Amino acid sequence: MHTILITGFEPFGGESNNPSWQVAKALEGWQPNEECIVKAVRLPCTFADSLPTLHSALESLSPVMVIALGQAGGRAEISLEKVAINYQDAPIPDNAGKQPHGTPVVPSGPAAYFSTLPLNRLVNALNEAHHPASVSYTAGTFVCNHVFYGLMHALAHHTEVRAGFIHIPYSPAQACKHRAPSMPVSDVVAAMKIAIELSLLDDDVTAVCEGMLH
Repeated sequence: MHTILITGFEPFGGESNNPSWQVAKALEGWQPNEECIVKAVRLPCTFADSLPTLHSALESLSPVMVIALGQAGGRAEISLEKVAINYQDAPIPDNAGKQPHGTPVVPSGPAAYFSTLPLNRLVNALNEAHHPASVSYTAGTFVCNHVFYGLMHALAHHTEVRAGFIHIPYSPAQACKHRAPSMPVSDVVAAMKIAIELSLLDDDVTAVCEGMLH
């Protein structure tokens, strides 16, 4: 059985919940086909500990695909992030009180990495299924981008593993407090199932999975 790793974050910024983790947790154990199963891992919303937690999951699970989820309060649709940049400039302190300004995620690392998920195909499929979605070209400069960049850097020499980062809106409960756009967690879960299934149908990923099975 091959693993699809889905990560979400713990609450941050004074929130009591983080929909990214609620979605990831809801996907735990789901099987998009007979060969793959989803495993969910919660990441701390800290610059110091998020990547070690992610790296530990990558090492122990050896996933064939990784989708990292994060909350983007104020956005009205699912944002499939295209690019992770080697730069962090925290607008608020993380959960450990750290607030780096103008520092690299990985010293001497490349300026950027691109998602290896089939983004345009996913956007079209999600919109056709009435899940508002678009490609985004900024994952920010907070812990989400930190994790996105660190993920792609860790997999730079594992091109057989498809990976990327997806931002989701506030949950309705959060939106009531912030008076901002929202999307029900159940809708995001349904959207992520479509995204996973479609990514697994991609020729490159299918070839990898078949090669590992035989």
